[in-house]
Amino acid sequence: MSARTTSLHRTVFRVVAFAEALSWLGLLIGMFFKYVTETGEAGVKIFGPIHGGIFVVYLLVTLWAARHFRWTGAVTVAALASSIPPFCTAIFEVWADRRGLLGRRSEV
Repeated sequence: MSARTTSLHRTVFRVVAFAEALSWLGLLIGMFFKYVTETGEAGVKIFGPIHGGIFVVYLLVTLWAARHFRWTGAVTVAALASSIPPFCTAIFEVWADRRGLLGRRSEV
């Protein structure tokens, strides 16, 4: 594994994990306005497809990262499962980074 590829995998995984968490936030806000305030469903119409797309990208990037970083099956399942509850992809990313599962931080 070269340092450059590891850095790329690390960066892509981190960005997509946080994007997935942010898209959850947008969808939840949209759902609040649709179902609680009943002021419209524009937020759900906008963030629903965005979240769905990022969700699929997160799953694919997770499998890509798992293979590159040689995660165990349990870590891979945890990473995939973290995409279901809101914001857990960001929590998983922090956990994995602190344990060195995303390679070493760049010294640059």
